[in-house]
Order: sequence, then structure tokens, then C-alpha cells
Amino acid sequence: MTYRIAVAGKGGVGKTTLTGFLIEYLVSRDKGPILAVDADANSNLNEVLGEQIEATIGQVKEAVNHAELDGEPLPPNMTKAEYLEMQLNQSLVEGEGYDLLVMGRSQGEGCYCFVNGLLKTQIAKLAKNYEYLIIDNEAGMENMSRGTLGKVDLLLLISDCSKRGIRTVARLRDLAEELDLKIPEIGLIVNRAPNGSITEAIGDEIENQNLKLVGIVPQDDAVFEYDSYGQPLVTLPDDSKAKNKAYEIFRELGL
Repeated sequence: MTYRIAVAGKGGVGKTTLTGFLIEYLVSRDKGPILAVDADANSNLNEVLGEQIEATIGQVKEAVNHAELDGEPLPPNMTKAEYLEMQLNQSLVEGEGYDLLVMGRSQGEGCYCFVNGLLKTQIAKLAKNYEYLIIDNEAGMENMSRGTLGKVDLLLLISDCSKRGIRTVARLRDLAEELDLKIPEIGLIVNRAPNGSITEAIGDEIENQNLKLVGIVPQDDAVFEYDSYGQPLVTLPDDSKAKNKAYEIFRELGL
């Protein structure tokens, strides 16, 4: 049975960084196989993991459509749907201890509903082959509200040390409940905390919003430095304050 973990929060709070730490944590403990999914149209989980992306799901969809419009022949004895599926399977990136699937977005006009649908189909086909499914969601809960992720066992809500951030993740929690997603465990991680602690006001806000705080990750200058030079954050040294604390939180969650 695949254990599904979704990571969500407002943009700019470091949820993709913590998703990368989670993937690397599981790999370091020989837990897997793992399917990592970057379900954000503005994809950058691959950069945190240090992986090169040949094509996203959105790009595959556009390439197949353009080939059809240009009259390019499909491979013999293959329908358009079969050709699209073959190209989608080839877009899966094989990392060390995990595979990575990146949604991306269509290059044309309009919403990316069709790309989201392709992602949902790919997850449904692939997830059963993995012990863990880790999903880095876009800001908000659109993927979950569309049913893209299927059943979720653990929802990690990521916030910074602001009331706005705490209230945002509380609304995400409320939306999950309104959608009757029946997620067994929902936990809050406060990220980029100065000196690794939160103020009394933020603590009160967490309590007022009835959120379950599972951990606080300190602000780490090494994360900023690695980001500045475009270095994969999973290669941070073992003495990284943020990485160490994130690993500690994951252990306490029983992962």
C-alpha cells in the first residue's frame, strides 16, 4: 500500500525545500521506492534535488499536439493516446532512490486543466509501484480539490512565522475538511523561524486556529547561500540547522 504525503502552503515559505529534505530523508534511510511529484505549474523541485528535467507533462502534451497539427506521422500501430502515454512515461526522471514526475504547464493560452488531468492519470497508474508518494503542491489546494492526488495519508502544512501564513494554512486545513478528504493526519511545520523559535503571538495564533504543530525549522543561512548559487539544497552539509531539524521532525512523525 502506497503511503501518500502531500506538502502544501502559501508560496514563498519553503515548502519545496522541505519536500526535498523529506525525499532525501527517506532515501537516506533506504525507504522506498519513492515517487516524487512536483504538482506546481511553476516547477522547481528538481532544482532542490539537483535533477535535470527533459520534459514536463505540460511540455509533452504541447509537443504531441503540435506534432498532430503539423501532420507528423505517429509511430506505426500507435494511436495518439498511446503515443502520449509513451511520451509521458519517458518524462519520468530517475533519481537516486526516487523517481520524479513534473507537471509543468501548457505553453498555450487558457488554464492547465488538461495537464492537471494528465497528472492525475499518471499518478493513478504509477503510484501502486511505490512505497511512498510525495507531492509538492502548488500554493493552495487546487490539486487536492480536483482529486488529482487521490487518497492522502499525511498532509504537511508549511508556514513561515507570520499570522498571515498561519491563517493561510488554517484555511487549507479547513478546505480539506470541507471537501471531506478524510486525511488521517494533518500537521503544521513552521519554517524559517529566527533562532528556531516562534513568538508568543504566533503560538497563540496556532492554538486559536486549532492547528497541530509538529515542528519548527530554524532559519538557516546555508540554505540562503546554496539558493544564491543555485546549488541543490539536498547537498547541504550534515551540520545544516534546517536540514537536521527537518530530519528530526520526520523521525518524530514516524517516517
